[in-house]
Amino acid sequence: MEIQNQTLNHPKGLPWLFLTEMWERLSYYGMRALLVLYLVKELHFSDEDAGQIYGFYTSLVYLTPVIGGYLADRYLGYKKAIYTGSVLMLLGHLSLAVPRIEFFYLGLGFLILGNGFFKPNISTLVGKLYKDKPGLRDSGYTIFYMGINLGGLLGPLLCGSLGEKVDWHYGFGAAGIGMAIGIVVFYFGTKKLPESIWLQDKMEKNGLAFDSQLTTVNKGNGAKKIWLIVILSFFSIFFWMAFEQMGSSLNLFADRHTDRSFFKIEIPASFFQSINPLLILTLGPIFAYLWKKLSEKKMDPDPILKFVFSLFFLGLGFLVMVWAAKIADSGVLAAVWFLFGAYFWNTVSELFLSPVGLSFVSKTAPARYVSMLMGIWFLCTAVGHYFAGYLSGYVNQFAEPSHFYMFFVITSWGAGALLFGLWFFIRDWLQES
Repeated sequence: MEIQNQTLNHPKGLPWLFLTEMWERLSYYGMRALLVLYLVKELHFSDEDAGQIYGFYTSLVYLTPVIGGYLADRYLGYKKAIYTGSVLMLLGHLSLAVPRIEFFYLGLGFLILGNGFFKPNISTLVGKLYKDKPGLRDSGYTIFYMGINLGGLLGPLLCGSLGEKVDWHYGFGAAGIGMAIGIVVFYFGTKKLPESIWLQDKMEKNGLAFDSQLTTVNKGNGAKKIWLIVILSFFSIFFWMAFEQMGSSLNLFADRHTDRSFFKIEIPASFFQSINPLLILTLGPIFAYLWKKLSEKKMDPDPILKFVFSLFFLGLGFLVMVWAAKIADSGVLAAVWFLFGAYFWNTVSELFLSPVGLSFVSKTAPARYVSMLMGIWFLCTAVGHYFAGYLSGYVNQFAEPSHFYMFFVITSWGAGALLFGLWFFIRDWLQES
């Protein structure tokens, strides 16, 4: 961590937020890797019903941050909101560890509510660390995003091993342990964070802007800031609608249509949910360094163009799945390299959009509404997650499964082309904001 601070000059509080998010994401992605498989293989839900539950759950997980962000801005402050969310999520994972259907639904409810308090506020804190270092913000969010994906790497491996090989509820219980560790890390981390992070809550409640640069922004530019966030948030729907197939239809593809044998040992399907975070950890430092160097040379693509590139690479990933599905249609198990190929392009796409979007919201939103607008970002993420879950259950309704994956190629490239055309009309807003 000291080397990181010396070489990249990032704030000293970043590692603590990194570790808090890592443990929380370990619990989330560990549970997510098991969810659809548990519903289909243990509770014997149909693919359609499992997809509906997955879609409702993952969308509500990203919808409640709108409320959680507002309550943090107006009443609770970041610290209380994060603690509230953490405890609720811990209760949720512990409920899932109880082998009764009513506790299963209760656990999902706790996780949905808890994430609403936790997610927008921990993300906003990262942005506040960079008030005096705006040039490092994208790089900082990319590093923070690596913490998310370190948890995403470990969660499916730990929870998936226990869930698929021992007992489903042991896997859910392991996710709860991860959440408990995250709470402890945040407690000690709050002692290391600068006091200005907490002071700004009071200032914003009185209607004063925390960032001195934002206090001078006129109302017209403030409106353009909000519109830019709304536009990019809307196009993120197309990304999440396709990207979140990893936890649903691609998870089932790994279970049913992929050769998972390795030296006569069958790899659990949930393990493949770790490919994406593993690639994030590999490529994340490269992207963090790339954004930093491009920023120093004033060659960094603006956020709109990064979103366009993201949607293009996303389409490439699903072209790989079209090929894999055609092989599966012939009755042959597809090689694992198809999933690796699809997840590689999906990961590149993710690095062009998700951490960039978080960074853009935090530095562009008027300071009084930063958490609420962060919630709007997660609201559009929620819509994309709902469509992802809803559509995943109907993969078998297509004449050929390959047509199902081609649908996401078309939507990704179509949305990217539309956003690129729009870029010519709104790119000046970026300079004004």
